Amino acid sequence: MLPRRRALAPWYAAALVALAACGSEGEAVGDGAPGPDVAAGSAASPGPVVCSEAPPLSSGVPTFSSGEAPLGVDPGGPLSARLETTCGTITLELDGDAAPQTVASFRFLATEGYWENSPCHRVTTGGIFVLQCGDPTGTGRGTPGYTFGIENAPDDGLYPRGTVAMARAASPDSNGGQFFIVHQDTALPVEGGGYTIFGSVTDGMDIIDHVARAGVDGGGADGIPAQPISITEVEVEEEASTS
Repeated sequence: MLPRRRALAPWYAAALVALAACGSEGEAVGDGAPGPDVAAGSAASPGPVVCSEAPPLSSGVPTFSSGEAPLGVDPGGPLSARLETTCGTITLELDGDAAPQTVASFRFLATEGYWENSPCHRVTTGGIFVLQCGDPTGTGRGTPGYTFGIENAPDDGLYPRGTVAMARAASPDSNGGQFFIVHQDTALPVEGGGYTIFGSVTDGMDIIDHVARAGVDGGGADGIPAQPISITEVEVEEEASTS
């Protein structure tokens, strides 16, 4: 699992991603703000981010069998995704060529409304720098009912700012519905297979930065975001041809 910077409550420690704390013990914990030379996916001068109140959790979270999931199906592409959130719209470019089963699953879950009113339940701001989303239960333990394996994990363990990758448990076959967005360049361990990169943010990094700068509720460098953000809707569509 992705290693953590500090001990968490038992329910939280069971989250599907235990992200790697790759900094040395002597390094200072960052505040999640992007460096001056990194601005992937952000407009030159984005307006202020304003967040609305998070909606209540869905009363019934759908689950699916492995037979219902479109694993092994070519998702086609290129594809783009629009994440409507309580803090604004985040758009993604999905790489169906590099991560076909992941993108096919992502499109399937979006079509089924799996992520409606789901909170992003974890932010990390020291050693590793990610916002983790995709669990409609808000606990970090939810799954869509099926799992699948790793694909397109970087050999060097480097995940640049703006990367969108799958969260998982210790097993390399435990990918499901949770994913994370990298808000600062991050290195993760390659032991165990790494983490599937399946896309990147093309717009809306200012929203991720806003949540990261607010930090962790109650302090620390790993936990529930102090600035709540929930996904209200996800839509996936084919990108318009430029030819």
